[in-house]
Amino acid sequence: MHQDFDHNPATSRPDKPWFLKWRWWLIVLSVIAAMGWGIWQFSNKPENNAANAAAPKDSHEQRPVAVAVATASQGDLPVFLNGLGTVTPLRTVTVRSRVDGELVRVAFKESQLVQQGDVLVEIDPRAFQVQLHQAEGQLLHDEALLKNAEIDLTRYQTLLKQDSIAAQQTVTQEALVKQYRGTVEVDKAQVENAKLQLSYTKITAPITGRLGLRLVDQGNLVHATDSNGLVVITQLQPITVVFTLPEDVVPPVLRRWHSGASLPIEAYDRTGSQKLAEGKLLAIDNVIDPTTGTFKLKAQFNNDDGLLFANQFVNIKMHLDSLHNATLVATAAIQQGAMGSFVYVVKEDQSVTVQPVKVGPSNADTTAVLDGLKAGQKVVVEGIDKLREGIKVKVLGQNNDPPPAEASPRPHNKQP
Repeated sequence: MHQDFDHNPATSRPDKPWFLKWRWWLIVLSVIAAMGWGIWQFSNKPENNAANAAAPKDSHEQRPVAVAVATASQGDLPVFLNGLGTVTPLRTVTVRSRVDGELVRVAFKESQLVQQGDVLVEIDPRAFQVQLHQAEGQLLHDEALLKNAEIDLTRYQTLLKQDSIAAQQTVTQEALVKQYRGTVEVDKAQVENAKLQLSYTKITAPITGRLGLRLVDQGNLVHATDSNGLVVITQLQPITVVFTLPEDVVPPVLRRWHSGASLPIEAYDRTGSQKLAEGKLLAIDNVIDPTTGTFKLKAQFNNDDGLLFANQFVNIKMHLDSLHNATLVATAAIQQGAMGSFVYVVKEDQSVTVQPVKVGPSNADTTAVLDGLKAGQKVVVEGIDKLREGIKVKVLGQNNDPPPAEASPRPHNKQP
């Protein structure tokens, strides 16, 4: 007997537990994880890695790096010490008047080169000429009195021998003669002083040099007590430069100085590109400035061209010594790193290796290598930023190098 059941889903299917609803999702996730792990294991097998490494890659790291090289050489390197200096004249004089009076003539032009003794200005001399005439007149008067007193003394001495005059009168006359002689000497001094004051009305150049700007115009009254003066004159030939060097170089400088050797010095402009003059070391200061750790030196230059100007800032190069038979290399090849100074040396297989070096003095674009490099070795000077140990390089400038871009022929468009 067949029994019918109610097929209403709401009454015939019981509700499933919550964990049964998620079991299919857990199975799917597990399968995905297993497949991913398998793929990772397969891709990391040694034979697969080797195949990947052997596969060609279009990467810049696998291509030789284009570099420029320079060959280390052996030779002599002059050692220079560089410093900053100020041009200081040997003598600077402010020309002033020694007398009071009116400035009647200015005999110079501003910025003129003058010689010692050249007349610069003139002050009205008439008052001083009058004083000179007065002094000369007084001298003549007193010389006449002296001469008359000497004549009387001679007569008194004759009478004294004849016992015709008292001895006291002769002694008194002798004293009078001495008095007049003293007066004459004073008068002569007055004359000389008047001549000296008159000479001061013509003011001459005390030194040879270049004049500055005029400080007083013609027609003004000048006084001996004026503080500004009339003009400033500066000696330019020869001229000196005071410059400083760090205290670390005191021992080698003093050794060369005390040996009696001449230390040549060159003066350059502020940019260091134009040489202005050549000279030699003149003096060394006896103290070190504790605030800057430097000491002062003075150099003298003939300054024949007049390119050195008072208070001008210049760059100084002092030739201290020379290194003989040193290994020389371009300064651009010297690099700095955690291990110190080093260079990239190009080997025969066109690969580079890092070579530590001990660097010595440098001069312009050349540096002396004291240790770590030999003459004839090639070092990289350009393209260094792309290098590392063992990388292959392509040296520019060899025969197999392509021509520069600007020299390459341009392709021509063919017409159909």
